Amino acid sequence: MNGSPYPVIAALDALTGALFLLTALGVVATRQVLASLQLFIVQSLLLTLSAVLLGIALESIHLFAVAVITIGTKTLMIPWLLRHTVSSEVYRTREIQRVLNIPTSLLLSAVLIVLAYVITNPLIGAVEVPFAAINLPLGVAAIFLGAFTIVVRREAVPQLLGLLAVENGVFFAGVAIVPSLPVIAELAAAVDVPVITLVMGLLTRQIHRRLGTTSVGELAALREH
Repeated sequence: MNGSPYPVIAALDALTGALFLLTALGVVATRQVLASLQLFIVQSLLLTLSAVLLGIALESIHLFAVAVITIGTKTLMIPWLLRHTVSSEVYRTREIQRVLNIPTSLLLSAVLIVLAYVITNPLIGAVEVPFAAINLPLGVAAIFLGAFTIVVRREAVPQLLGLLAVENGVFFAGVAIVPSLPVIAELAAAVDVPVITLVMGLLTRQIHRRLGTTSVGELAALREH
């Protein structure tokens, strides 16, 4: 395949990556559980778009397979499981309990993004797809932000979405590093992640039914029941 489409694809992939990172920041900053879920769906769609763009450029069936699996599991199955296993009352929560306020969380998120670029900068040259090298720092930044979400949130569902965002970051970086590998891992994730989501959703439903909250800080109260 000639190099003429690469500048366009590289530009579109960079735009997709920027939006992907914004959704990760949104998950950190949003106040509502439903908004966190919607941002995760958008993030997964952007991961799919990046895989499709690179698949077109490289004529890679592996990347198209990743895109199909991502659509099926992360934009359809997982949201459906969360909406049907977690009490609808949870999604009506106005304010998600958090360890840090939003301005402080965003400030620390900016530090994590800079750290991701510093860490990955020496590795850019090793990226297998040079015109998609932007995926590596953005993917690592999304991993950091997903992990940060788990730390600063006290609600079970947003913490689970933070974990899923970490997995999205891994694959966003992975499609550029080793385009032929992610399909194998994504197939495994297509089974494991929905099962984990189902279990966590059912557990969260029971916690909410017993305690009236999904705050992980209240889990100790289960010992009394």
